[in-house]
This record gives sequence, structure tokens and C-alpha cells, in this order.
Amino acid sequence: MDNDTPTSTPVGDRLPGLLEKLDSATQALANAPDFAKPGKLGRVLDIARRVMLQEGGCAAVEERAEILEEAGLYLGSDWATPHILVPSLTTHSLKSPDMATVVIEALSELRLLAVARGDYTHPLISQEQAHHYLTQVMAMNLSLLFSGPSEAERETQGRLAQLPRLLLQHLASRIGYEHVIDRLIEEIWRILHQRPIQVDSVKQMITQIAICQVDPEIDLGTSGQGADRLVSSLYGPTQTCREDPGVAVFAERLRGMDGQALQMEATGFARAMHDTGLVSPYHAILLRHLMDHGDYLVAEALGLSSTGRDCLLCYRELVMALIREAVHPTTPQSAYGMALMLERGILYQPAVAPSLWRQLALPLSQWSRDRLQMAYGDVATPRALLLEGVLCMLGQPLGVGQGNNPTCQSARALSMWGFNDPDYLLQMVAWAARDDEIIMHFEGQPISSRESLSGVATELPMDLDAVSLLVVPHLDRIYAEMGRRCVDRGGDPHRWVNPEFHGWWSGRGFRINVDVETGLLVDLEDFLRHFYASYHPYYNGNQPLIHPQPAGIAVTDSAARFIGWHAITILRVALDPEDYMRVYFFNPNNDSGQDWGDGVTVSTSGNGERFGEGSLPFEQFASRLYIFHHDPLERGELADISTEELERVIDHMRRSWGAQRLSGEQLQATSGA
Repeated sequence: MDNDTPTSTPVGDRLPGLLEKLDSATQALANAPDFAKPGKLGRVLDIARRVMLQEGGCAAVEERAEILEEAGLYLGSDWATPHILVPSLTTHSLKSPDMATVVIEALSELRLLAVARGDYTHPLISQEQAHHYLTQVMAMNLSLLFSGPSEAERETQGRLAQLPRLLLQHLASRIGYEHVIDRLIEEIWRILHQRPIQVDSVKQMITQIAICQVDPEIDLGTSGQGADRLVSSLYGPTQTCREDPGVAVFAERLRGMDGQALQMEATGFARAMHDTGLVSPYHAILLRHLMDHGDYLVAEALGLSSTGRDCLLCYRELVMALIREAVHPTTPQSAYGMALMLERGILYQPAVAPSLWRQLALPLSQWSRDRLQMAYGDVATPRALLLEGVLCMLGQPLGVGQGNNPTCQSARALSMWGFNDPDYLLQMVAWAARDDEIIMHFEGQPISSRESLSGVATELPMDLDAVSLLVVPHLDRIYAEMGRRCVDRGGDPHRWVNPEFHGWWSGRGFRINVDVETGLLVDLEDFLRHFYASYHPYYNGNQPLIHPQPAGIAVTDSAARFIGWHAITILRVALDPEDYMRVYFFNPNNDSGQDWGDGVTVSTSGNGERFGEGSLPFEQFASRLYIFHHDPLERGELADISTEELERVIDHMRRSWGAQRLSGEQLQATSGA
């Protein structure tokens, strides 16, 4: 038996000795000069790991939190600035195969627990801030409290996989579940407001809430008031299945219902689906049952307006075939994708319906079948999984996410095609799923995904929706190959790549405010005046944006520090409910609601956003923009923006990602401003 496991030896025989070693190693770290601390750090982390794996170990480390930090444990790392740590990143740190990353993350959480309980007065983060941060961390890692390590975790982390679970159990005992559940519910609704295609993680969080509700050992107090709506959306949307009887029992109950009872069921399921964006497995059973009871009830169960009903009636055979093949209890989200697709009316585009008939009969390659089964298991057939993905992408083109992969360009392309050119998207799916090859053209020359070298991603991405899973590896290689063909041209390759990769509607005019060779900011004033003239309704003759346009932003963290370049889509520019001009955009980075520092926080709801959109006031968006496209034949006069507004935008740049990109002359101008 491993000596590091909590049950290996009695507490009295094991923990005191380890704590003596930890105190000694901590003192050695404290005594070492800064340049020598990295050499002492490994011993501290190794002993701390062994301590935390003992019963009572986390509490002992919590008592030493201040001493550990003062010794220089976090020196030179992101953990040295706890006030700007991001809770969502802990899900990756705590599951990391790297021992040092897991241990230092755990030590940081125990430090913040000491701050939250008032035992450690920290100069950078308040007691309230630490408490709020920890509730977010627990909410996002709640599954670790209720389940053992997965096979993947055991493979990558080994015995280390127990440490995050012991940590979270300690946090829960100190903070209380009541705070966590409320924060978790808030986080779920925030995500659902963006209507992502991938909702498995959300469903898992809702399942954890349901477990907490029925566990007699967990006292939720007055918390969790909004949980019933979420739990019922999956496990009991209507009275007929309120007690979650199982799909077989529910199907039997449906067979005994008359028309009026079925209509009530249909209305109840539709309301729950459109309210949350989540679909219960019971909903799939209902839809399949209603196919034999009239089109009206099917339309009612999908929650269709007059537009969607007309589309269903015009393409009835296609819709029924899609329900038969795609809507199953194991692929229920296809019902929501289908409802939104019908509401969009895209079946009226001549090529879309024939493309969907082709999709229904499409033979999948062995590679495609293997990829789908590797990612999703055998819960459904590869054909049904792919059809579910297709319907969701056609219905929710702004719900596409890139996963934990550097493939924002490919995710943006899929979203743009689903939004703007659905039959082209279906053609891409057919090529990738059937032929294991996609051929695109760059300035008249064909590029094959099969013959191209590696793409931006170093590994095949797996944490994607079914369509992205098959198509993105091909698009990634083609995108990278287009970039390689521009390498000797000078300037930024996106000037030529974006219109060829994304579609004809991408403007051939191109503006950038960064010198590619030096990385310094250039022509800021002209860049901004041109952007205002191209996109701001007050400066472009009140011309709405006709086609979504690719753009590039400089992403910053909550301390406004530069992180990297990122591809987004500008969707529209309009006044929000408070009459502020905002830019509404698509961010493929799974979660658009981000704090970019210096007061720039992306909104995803409450400011006129449609599902899947993020938004910022025009000035704030302009301050993070570094690339945009425009039509060179449109009016090109530079916008007559006031000096004050221009300075506000440029000051945002100087205080964030542009801070290290100013030339000597620009620095002099800044100091004189």
C-alpha cells in the first residue's frame, strides 16, 4: 500500500514527522536568497504533497499558509498575485499531470481559505474576495467532491488524483455547501445564457446539484432556491415524469394519453427547452411518439413560432426523417438544434434541404466513426452523434467552441458558415466525414487537408462538438498551409488568408495597428478613424453590417496584461437598451464572459445580446482590436472622431496590451499627454 495515502498509517504516527520536515524545508526556502529559491522549492512541494494526502494534512497546511507565502513559495509565479487569479483555470491546474502545478494550486487555495476565514490578513486580497473566489473554485470543481478519479485522471495523475479531492472536501467542510450551490447555480445560468452547443459539463453540474439536494448529510440551508428549474429541465420537465421514472415508464405513460394530455406534455417540454437551452431525454421519447399524432403536436413540442411551423410543414418529410435518425434519449440536444434551425428558416435556401437529405444517407469513413466513438463512447451510433452535431450547429451557429485548443480560426469559420452559408458548412461536413479530406482554394490553387503539413494544433483536438471533431483537424491544416504560402510576402498573412479561408464576404480591405516585424504599435489614430468610419453607424452613414466580418483582438487578463492574439467575428454594431453604442461579436473561446482588465468586461446578457453574442461598448472594443477587414470600395473617409474619444481609446491601449509596444516617440507623446 502506498505510504502517501490517507489510510496508510495512523495520524499520530505519520503526520507529525512530515510536518517537522515541512517546517524545516520551509525555513530553508525562507533563508535562501531569491536566485536560489527555485532550488529549494521542489523539496517543499514534495513534502507538502505528502502532508496533504494525510488525514488532517490540509488543515495543517492551512495553518502554515502565511509562513509558506512569506518564505517565497509563490515568488515569480501567477500565484503571487491572488487578486487576479481566474477560478475557471483551476479545473486545468488541479487535473494537471505535473505534480508541482497540482500542489502549488492546492497550496494557493488553502492560503486563500486562511484569508477567507480571517486567519491571514493578505495585502493583495480581502477576506470577502477570497471567500468569493473559493466558492467559485468549488462550484467549478464540484464533481471532484462526488466522484473518484476517472480512467484518464488515473492514467495522467496516478495517486496524485486524490489530492484535489481531499483539498475540495476540506474546503467544503470549512466554507459550507450552501455558498457553493448558489454560486454554482449562478454560473450555470451564466453559461446557459450563451447557449453553447456543448452542454455536457453543464448537465454534470446540474446532476451534482441534484445529488446534493437528496443527500441527507449535506445541509443546504436556504441556498439552492433556483435549482429546481435546472434539475427539472433534465429529469422532470412535466408532471408525467416529475419523479424521473425512466424513459421506458415514461413511454408507457405516453401510450395511454389522449390528444389534450399530449398537447400539455408538448407545451411543457417546449417551455423547459427554450427556457434553459437544455433538452431532457424524456423530450426525445415524446417527439418520437408524437410523429404518429400529427404535425401540430410535433411543432408544439419543438416550441415553434409561425415561421418554424411553416418551415416544418413545407419540409415535413425531411423533418420527420431527421427526428427518426437524430433525436434519441442519448442525443436529445438535436431537438433544440432542430427547433432553432426551423426558426431560422434556412431550409428555404435551395441547397440546404438537399444537403440535409445527403447528410441523412452519408456513409461515414472508418476514421470518422472511430473519432466519434473515441470522443463520445458508444452512447449512440456515430451517425446519430454527427446528425445531432449538424442540427445544433445549424440552429446555434454562435454556440460553437474551440475547446482547449489553439484552433480559434477553424471554430470561427464553422460558426461563420453555419450563420451565413449553411449549405457550404454541410458540404465541408460531407467531405470530412465521408472522404477524410477537404480541398479549399487559395488564390486559385487547391489545398488538400490530406497533403498539407501539420496545423496550429499539435494534437488532434477531442473536447469538441461532433461536427468540429471531424472538420476542425482538416481546416486547421489548410489554414496553416495558407499561412505558409504567405510567409515571404511581408506584413500580416491574415490580409490574404482570411478572405480565402472564411468566404467571399470577408472584406478585402485590411487594417492592422501592429508592425509585424517589431511588434510595436503603428498608425493608431488612422487605424481607429478607419475602424469608426467602417463600423460605427454614426460615422458610416448609418450602414448596418451586412455580413459578419473576421477580426483580431489582443486578449488581456484581468490585470490588463497581454495574453495573446485571438480570432473573433464582428456580428453587428448597435445601440444597447441604455443607448450606448456597442459592438456585438462572436468569441469561439467557449465562454465569452471575460474580464480583460482596466474596466473592460465582456457582457453576454443584459445589454441587448442575442444568444451566443458577447459585447463591449464601442470604445472598449476598439481598444482591444488590432486587425479588421473592410470593403475597400465602400466610402473610405476617415471618421471625424473627437480628440477626447480618440484619446480615451488609445489610453485603454496604453494601459493594457499596448504598454510594451510603444516606440520611443510614442512614449514621449504619452508622457506629454
